[in-house]
Amino acid sequence: MADFGFNEHHQNEVINYMRFARSKRALRLKTIDSCFQDLKDSRLMEETYTVDEVSDMLDGLQVLVRGEVEMELINTAHTNVLLLRQLFSQAEKFYLRLQTDISELENRELLEQVAEFEKTDFKANSKVNQESSKPKLAPLNEGGVSELLQKEISRLQEDNDKLKARLRTLESQAMSALDDKSKAERALKDLRKSQGDQQSAIHAQEITNLEGTVAAMQADFEKTLNANVASQKDLQDCLVSAKHDLLRVQEQLSLAEKELEKKFQQTAAYRNMKEILTKKNEQIKDLRKRLQRYESDE
Repeated sequence: MADFGFNEHHQNEVINYMRFARSKRALRLKTIDSCFQDLKDSRLMEETYTVDEVSDMLDGLQVLVRGEVEMELINTAHTNVLLLRQLFSQAEKFYLRLQTDISELENRELLEQVAEFEKTDFKANSKVNQESSKPKLAPLNEGGVSELLQKEISRLQEDNDKLKARLRTLESQAMSALDDKSKAERALKDLRKSQGDQQSAIHAQEITNLEGTVAAMQADFEKTLNANVASQKDLQDCLVSAKHDLLRVQEQLSLAEKELEKKFQQTAAYRNMKEILTKKNEQIKDLRKRLQRYESDE
């Protein structure tokens, strides 16, 4: 931009305007692309067409594209007028009279310089914008059944901790029982010596019963602990299965929505709506032209 004789401030102002014009141009091009895509989706559904059908489709597309291009040209002209208005208003505050040379607007050399500047200025920005505009995967919202399963797993973990505490208590009781057993065995030996074989058999039966009670307590605890571990594993499997089902249902819903939208675009009601919208656009353009004519008469 040094060839144009601008200072740094004015150069930044020009760059800002070019970026604005570039964004508006890209938006209008997307609109024109959508016109062609709508024609493909709504009209091009057969293998062959007659000349009249093709002519009718092209006429309708011509009306839409012509309307979009005409609207963009009108908006561009009005935008330039607003930009000149800002410049003239600032100049009039300092009692200046600015002059323009319309012929310079078609100077090919200057236009090529502006195009080259736009190309070099926006090349780096376009790469940055492309990197920043890449879509990112949104995290899956785990709710409903998954949340309930998580709560149930937490509750089972708490129960498991309680059972472990109970196990420690039972182990302590078992150790105490073993101590009692040792004492009883020593007492049994003493009794055998003093009271004979009959009393010894009675104490031996008591010791056997005590051992059976301790073994039953340990077996009951191990059974309860294994049952809780199996239940926790089943709940975790259910959680994974629920997540997979949720993803599958979301995918099926997305496919169903696309199929429904495709079927709707193929209906006669959709085509009639498109024709009505086209007629409404023509009426709006006609009203705008009339309004401009009235404004010029005033």
